[in-house]
Amino acid sequence: MIYWQLFVTFFKIGLFNFGGGYAMISFIQNEVVYKQGWLSTAEFTDVVAISQVTPGPVGINLATYTGYTAADSVWGAAIATFAVCLPSFILMLAVSRYFLKYRHTPSVEAVFAGLRPAVVGLIAAAALVLCNAENFVDWKSVLLLAAAFVAVWKFKAGPIAVIAASGVLGFLLY
Repeated sequence: MIYWQLFVTFFKIGLFNFGGGYAMISFIQNEVVYKQGWLSTAEFTDVVAISQVTPGPVGINLATYTGYTAADSVWGAAIATFAVCLPSFILMLAVSRYFLKYRHTPSVEAVFAGLRPAVVGLIAAAALVLCNAENFVDWKSVLLLAAAFVAVWKFKAGPIAVIAASGVLGFLLY
């Protein structure tokens, strides 16, 4: 039964999300934390952090870890990963032939013009979802957030450097 629930949940997540893994975060959290209860809010936050530093797309990493945790097996991880990828695979097979032919038509360009700001909004929502009391417990957390923001925004620091520096600072501060 858990395998079927994992498949349906992650198929739905893969089917109704656009914009990549970061845009999926809030939808995945709603499904796996609030609706299914497979992870707590704190566990989900940790999984998001781990998913960002491990190789591969964040959404797929989240699906894999959640499937493993929910079913307590590698089969759960495999089913969740397969289910979240399947809708994109099917959609790309169906659309790719026609997209290349019609991508410069006004109606297709209009659809993409509408999707771009929506994807930015989904990514912003994911960031706000992670801004909860468990992540901002004290001034040190806020300081690390501000430092990471300034490093990326002002100094154009790469994500690996910011993650490594944040880990060292977290080790020293906590």
